[in-house]
Amino acid sequence: MAKYFDVHPESPQPRTISTVAASLRSGALVAYPTDSCFALGCQLDNRDGLERIRSIRRLDERHHFTLMCEDFAQLGQFVQLDNNVFRAVKAATPGSYTFILPATKEVPRRLMHPKKKTVGVRIPDHAVTRALLAELGEPLLSSTLVLPGDDEPMTQGWEIKERLDHVLDAVVDSGDCGTEMTTVVDFSSGTPEIVRRGAGDPARFE
Repeated sequence: MAKYFDVHPESPQPRTISTVAASLRSGALVAYPTDSCFALGCQLDNRDGLERIRSIRRLDERHHFTLMCEDFAQLGQFVQLDNNVFRAVKAATPGSYTFILPATKEVPRRLMHPKKKTVGVRIPDHAVTRALLAELGEPLLSSTLVLPGDDEPMTQGWEIKERLDHVLDAVVDSGDCGTEMTTVVDFSSGTPEIVRRGAGDPARFE
């Protein structure tokens, strides 16, 4: 059964955040809120967690996973950025954008796109997510929590616990999340290509 954590959306309780981070370090797979939708998350080196995300969402090897980062300094450890891309990404973060960029050697190969050697990264604008990332001290390997056959992500923590109680270790709930996924911008060629239009305003990349 998944543990259920009710967290204040603007002032998350430090003890609860510490407990969730400890469970992630112990190999947990967690559903947690972001500034766009609920996401599934685990540690970068959690192979079992990665496979559980693939299983829950029925993802193939071409799926771009996202590294949810606390800040720009952390993001820069995991992806390659030239000066132009650096400025464009920095100006749009934190926010509801996911950027696809060439991965550095810090990223495990199993998380990269098998041919492009790219990975998704983002810095969320959500107090609970950022508190969790700060406590964890590393990015969360993440994927939007939208189930096969569903048109939209789930928005209620209790519903997630009810439906996924048998496959998750914890649910972090800070109230309703939106249903609009992030805007995805592929910068792997050096120039922006909008892959998905979503919560972040795509106009700045057009």
